[in-house]
Amino acid sequence: MIYQIYGQDAHDMTVKLLEKADAIRLVPEGGSVALKPNLVIAGTPESGSTTHAGVLSGCIRYFRDHGVQDISVIEGSWVGDETMRAMRTAGYDKVCRQYDVPFYDLKKDKTRSIPTAIGPVDVCCRALDAGLLVDLPVLKGHCQTVMTCALKNLKGCLPDREKRRFHAMGLQKPIAALGAALKPRLIVVDSICGDLDFEEGGTPVQTNRMYLGTDAVQLDAYGRTLMGLSPSEVPYIELAQQYGGGTAQVREEDIVNLNQPSDARLYPKPSGTVARLTRNVQQDQACSACFSNLVRALHARGYGLGERICIGQGWRGKTFDGLGIGNCCRGASQCVKGCPPTAEAIANVLEDRTWNS
Repeated sequence: MIYQIYGQDAHDMTVKLLEKADAIRLVPEGGSVALKPNLVIAGTPESGSTTHAGVLSGCIRYFRDHGVQDISVIEGSWVGDETMRAMRTAGYDKVCRQYDVPFYDLKKDKTRSIPTAIGPVDVCCRALDAGLLVDLPVLKGHCQTVMTCALKNLKGCLPDREKRRFHAMGLQKPIAALGAALKPRLIVVDSICGDLDFEEGGTPVQTNRMYLGTDAVQLDAYGRTLMGLSPSEVPYIELAQQYGGGTAQVREEDIVNLNQPSDARLYPKPSGTVARLTRNVQQDQACSACFSNLVRALHARGYGLGERICIGQGWRGKTFDGLGIGNCCRGASQCVKGCPPTAEAIANVLEDRTWNS
């Protein structure tokens, strides 16, 4: 069952969704609750990149009112950013102080290997040991996987070394395998104003809805439908179903609306900007932070570069003519160094190459 609500008050909407779903039944007796938002970068929720602070406060208020005292917020930002800076930017520090709830940076957490469909994966212990792991993703676009929601949000439960390995493996199978193995039993999706093109935000789209369920695969399949995407564009959802993570089927009777939208327009679709900007980019096992900064730099220029641009771990140790992005592409005739290089540094080099071409 998927419970859906429309509005803009993240705290109030979250509480109502949890009440309707009787979410307290999912917490084992005496068990803890770990809230896992999306803090991929140091960006504000209003930019369309991170989970609204009201989603956290709504969860804390609900579970506290139902007698749960052991509540924490856990997250690890993407490679190249600092989790604690991201949590302050998103306003989580104020929520944690108000409710006296600890925030744990998973980049500093111990890990434990768990079996998955792709082999052993090291996962942070605070995610594994929670009585109830609550996945709090943002439904938004992604420059490499087209969309990101419940399943991909679990990547924040990995140490940075595993995040890099996931990119080296192509993302699709690892995302599906992790979701099927970790399998959060409660998911609250923030779809109030996600950026439908960029995972790091900047072009938010006001969609004014949230939805809740217990099957991450089904919730991702529903989100994919909302965004007007096909299964072939987001294949990790069906892969997760094959691995036993849940069902990708969403029937009309599976949706329970708590209210009706004030604006009945169709859900907006991604613009396709990323595909246009990266048509000449040859990426091979690129990490999200590096690839996203390249996309942001291309977007700042308003168009893609006419020549080949190489990026990703697959270019390590190779010598080639052209522009390379990041330390993995040191063998390029020109390289924008960094791990990851900033969007500004990339944009400056792109501008110079345009004028000198």
